[in-house]
Order: sequence, then structure tokens, then C-alpha cells
Amino acid sequence: MSWSTAQVARIAGVTSRTLRHYDDIGLLRPSRVSPGGLRHYEREQLLRLQQIMLLRELGMSLETIGAVVAGEADRVDQLRRHHRWLIEERDRFGRLADTVAATIAQLEGGTRMSTEQLFEGFDADRQARYEAELIERYGDGAATAIAESKARTAGKGAELQAEWAGIEDRLVALLDSAPDSPAVQAVIADHYRWITRHWTPDRESYTGLGQLYTDSPDFRARFDARDARLAEFLRDAITVYAQASL
Repeated sequence: MSWSTAQVARIAGVTSRTLRHYDDIGLLRPSRVSPGGLRHYEREQLLRLQQIMLLRELGMSLETIGAVVAGEADRVDQLRRHHRWLIEERDRFGRLADTVAATIAQLEGGTRMSTEQLFEGFDADRQARYEAELIERYGDGAATAIAESKARTAGKGAELQAEWAGIEDRLVALLDSAPDSPAVQAVIADHYRWITRHWTPDRESYTGLGQLYTDSPDFRARFDARDARLAEFLRDAITVYAQASL
């Protein structure tokens, strides 16, 4: 059995544009492409997509994910490692951990999962929690900024996500540098420009965003998945930039 791009997008809760992007960069190739250009995916590709989405949930960049899924490690062993991490984050990733556990069981000869079950547990409410936390911290002004951001970035999700992943990768590479070093501050300048595509923070609110990165369990888990130093490093670098440039 095979599924079209539109069907996979609906089942997995991703966009067709994301699937095309994954194909373009060699991360997720369809099983075949019809003479008319229609992509078709089979169960093996759905399992690979599940792994990609899991690694994105853990905060990995697409480049890093590509290296992981292209590795020679046994898929069940990889899923076991991911599952152990998810168990440690059970409060936030409980349903997702159950999905991964069921996938491991299936790959070892257990009960076959439905295609819908492969994608149960992905956190569709995370963005809403981020927004609620910003509104709680900064009041009605944040609510207005969020509404404006959604209008400004409509249809640009994949592009913005790719830009953010690049910024994050550059920061990780500079973790041994001082937060006020020119190289780090150049990345923070790009981060600030990226933020202004959503909303335009002043000195206080940009500094507050840096603090939110360390205080919010969601943000903290994301950054810790890359490096335990990243959240504080980004906060400190943002504070330097805000004081010097805003």
C-alpha cells in the first residue's frame, strides 16, 4: 500500500511543502514518483518520517537528523535510545513515548500499528503554550504581537524553521566562546533579525525572551537536547546584545 504526499501530510500532521523539502534535501525520498510527478510513500517511508519528526521534537537540526538516519546503527537500537530520553521527559512527552514504544514493539515482531498511530503523541499544543507564557509575562502587548506575527509569517513556516536551525547550529559551534565575543554577537544579531520577522522586541522584552529560554520547561528541554549549556549561553548572549544594541 502507498500514500500520496497529501495523504501523508494529513496522517502525520505536516505540510506537503515540508515533505517536498525533505525530498529535495535527500532526507526523505518517496518510494516512487509517478510519470506525472506525484510522490508515493510506503510504510518504510512513514517509519522514517516518524523518526525524523521525533528527532525534530528532540531539537535536532535537519542536518544532524540526516546524519542520524543515514547511520548504520540498528533502527530498533536507535529507537530504544530515543525512548529512554522520552521516558525522562514523561510529563511532557508521555503520549509520544508510548508511540515510540509501540513502534519498537512492532519492529521486533509485535502488533502492527495503524498509520495514524505512528504519529500519535506529537505535541501540537506546544506553540499555544509558548504564546500563553509570553502573554502571561508581557500582557496584552504580547497578544497583539503574536497576532501580527502570525499574519506576517503565514506560509513561511518551513523557511523560518530552516533559518532557526541554522542559527542554533552556529551557536552550538560557538559554545566555548564568550557570549560577548564578536562571533557570538554576530549570530545573536541574526537571531534578533529572525525574531523581528515575528515581532519586534525592545531591550526589555528581548532580554525577557532570553530568560524565557532558560525558565520555560519546553524551551529548556529543546535546548538541553542539543547541549546542556545552550540555554544559558543564548540567554547571556541575548542580554549582551540587548544592552549594547537596543
